[in-house]
Amino acid sequence: MRIEQLQAFLAVADTGSFQAAAHQCRVTQSTVSRQVQALETELDAPLFHRGSQAKLTVAGERLLPKARRIYQDWTQVARDIADLMAGKQPELCVAAIQSVCSTLLPPVLQRFCAEFPQVQLRVTALGSDRSLKVLRDGLVDLAIVMHNPRLVSQSEMVVTPLFEENVEVLMGADHPLASQPQVSWEALSRFSQVIFKDGYGMQRLVQEQFQHRGESLNAALELNTLDAFRGVIRQGNFIALLPQSALVECYADPTLAVRPTEDPTLTRSVVMVTTRDRLSIPPIRRFYDLVQGVSATVLDSVKQVEAAMVQR
Repeated sequence: MRIEQLQAFLAVADTGSFQAAAHQCRVTQSTVSRQVQALETELDAPLFHRGSQAKLTVAGERLLPKARRIYQDWTQVARDIADLMAGKQPELCVAAIQSVCSTLLPPVLQRFCAEFPQVQLRVTALGSDRSLKVLRDGLVDLAIVMHNPRLVSQSEMVVTPLFEENVEVLMGADHPLASQPQVSWEALSRFSQVIFKDGYGMQRLVQEQFQHRGESLNAALELNTLDAFRGVIRQGNFIALLPQSALVECYADPTLAVRPTEDPTLTRSVVMVTTRDRLSIPPIRRFYDLVQGVSATVLDSVKQVEAAMVQR
């Protein structure tokens, strides 16, 4: 069954004439006749009494309300998809790790909202694993996360590298390690650490680093917000391994200290993930392009802040 067949059937039913139906559908009368005949063949029942006026048979009467509903639904779906591909979508949903929400996204959000005032932008801060899950489930349009090849192996996924950054040590200003210009991995293993909760890429990255080096990770506390990290570490002898973009507010805080690690330096890669079909939708494509455009600039700004504080 094709939508053109239902359209021809409804036109004949409404006008009572194959000729008038052809005029309404803007096709030839023979085309309308072929469409109706094909529908009758598929249903194995005549739909019209053909005479001076085309009248519905019993089968045609049974089909009519359902055909109207199917045709109306199809017309609405076609209109909705056309609007979507023209950029007339009601909202755009993004999931991103917290450090990206606070550093990379603010200038992107300003420009996007100015260019697409009709699109409701929804941004949710989530861990990398959770962000990718809601993307796979179709609940968001893009995810900005730590790279994890195991979670983005599907062929429909588009993974775009944004930046790579060092992971450094956050501690209280009076912590014993604050006197050292660099912190050894052996020294890190001697102190209790605050780590991200399960499902966050940073937890996995830190755990794998300690396992690879044969050192013990003394994880004393799990948190999931950067404010909580700063508050806990400011009050005691805990330390935390965090990426540079998560430490922007810490460099200028006199109650906190940030130190690099000795070699090997631990780094993390941040990527943007979406699906190929979504990139054909104008607002999503524009948001994608904006993120790519500002990612390098934002990371440079973070490094400049760090360098300025180190020189003081």
